[in-house]
Amino acid sequence: MKPLKQFSLPFTGLKLGTHQFDYELGDSFFNAFEYSLIKSGDLKVDLELEKQETMLILKFKVIGTVKLDCDKCLSEFAYPVNLYERQIVKFAEDELESDDEEIITLSRKDSEVDLSGPLYEMINVAVPYIKNCGQANQDCDQNMVERLEQLSVAKQAEESEQTSDPRWEALNKLKK
Repeated sequence: MKPLKQFSLPFTGLKLGTHQFDYELGDSFFNAFEYSLIKSGDLKVDLELEKQETMLILKFKVIGTVKLDCDKCLSEFAYPVNLYERQIVKFAEDELESDDEEIITLSRKDSEVDLSGPLYEMINVAVPYIKNCGQANQDCDQNMVERLEQLSVAKQAEESEQTSDPRWEALNKLKK
């Protein structure tokens, strides 16, 4: 069974008007995407679908946390996610690619829309490019920060310069 099958929303049997759907996003959702930056999370999605004659308007409300790795101390922390997004699904005779990221184009023959891709993209865009523990109101692991500073390239270069071969001293004087 496909882990993302539950995110295919059939809309053909729905009446015109507003409809509510709820989804739970967990580790299996993020693991279904290859090379995902987010490996685990606990998110609740409230979807309001407004069906019209020529289009669907999807309003997403995503609330919960995702687990991220701190770029400074490498420890894992829970990052809060609180999103409100809108997606428009239009129907066309032939599948045209739209430049607008807010619009999904489907053919008139399609009977369902796959929400897994848009949900995954929304959540990944909400994650900051540089992640640190301070974004979740936590302190970094100071032992790890100190250890990483000891292993840094600048520190190692400084140590190797201090323990250099005395035969090179004359050349080092010319360099300075």
